[in-house]
Amino acid sequence: MISPVTLVESIPLKIAVTGATGFIGRHVLAELETRSVEPIVIVRPSAGKVHGHFKCNVVQFDLHNPPSNAFELMGCPDVLIHLAWSGLPNYNSLHHFEQELPAQYRFLKNLIESGLQTLVVAGTCFEYGMQSGSLSEGIAVRPNNPYGFAKNALRCQLEYLKATHPFQLAWARLFYLYGEGQPESSLLPQLRKADEGEEQIFNMSGGEQLRDYLPVSEVARYLVLLALVEKDIGIVNVCSGIPISVRKLVEGWIEENSCSIKLNLGYYPYPDYEPMAFWGDASKLKSVMESI
Repeated sequence: MISPVTLVESIPLKIAVTGATGFIGRHVLAELETRSVEPIVIVRPSAGKVHGHFKCNVVQFDLHNPPSNAFELMGCPDVLIHLAWSGLPNYNSLHHFEQELPAQYRFLKNLIESGLQTLVVAGTCFEYGMQSGSLSEGIAVRPNNPYGFAKNALRCQLEYLKATHPFQLAWARLFYLYGEGQPESSLLPQLRKADEGEEQIFNMSGGEQLRDYLPVSEVARYLVLLALVEKDIGIVNVCSGIPISVRKLVEGWIEENSCSIKLNLGYYPYPDYEPMAFWGDASKLKSVMESI
């Protein structure tokens, strides 16, 4: 695991966060609070409340139809941690590049042209597509679903935008996350629900897939540090760099929580939209953290 970073000397005056009501967002707010940063939180008018009792300034507007003076309404932040993205978890929906991609680019372009200096965006390991093994930022991407394609296309658009409107970009390619607030459709919440329901058997795949997992609180810490460093980092894998089988992850959760539930391995087929074994190369992330 990458050694934790505990100190950043220079804290930007203003940090804004989109997607703050989501799984990752609530943990980003918690991390900012530990650093005495009071963020500007952008939420849709129809969005639910921000989780927890965080000190933050809430600004309401729709990212798909933002006001022309959005940057000013946000208080002219120095940094934006951009987590918002609709249409999930349906990774195969055409929505990702038909609606989400153009709306996301228009919104971010407007902020940058208005004066935003640093942008941290949540990317995805799905940008790598069906490639196996240790995946580093330097390899060519091969997204094979609309979500991964749209995310990578947004990154390319932002890179082109930098030629005419220079700004600092950290593109954080997230791998697999788990922790409090995780969607109920995810593996570990399903396992917890089955255990709480006193079910004797938990159906799953063979579990031999190798993946790269991090606690969401650790991912949030890395995202905040990437924001606070205020550098043009480019693509960086946010990952552990350590492959673990899905089966081992589940068995570890069962042991940690002293559960008696038994695994019915092989009940479900392995997914056909991702390779059997892939994980992130964490070398660049470690280098960035050590430079802070």
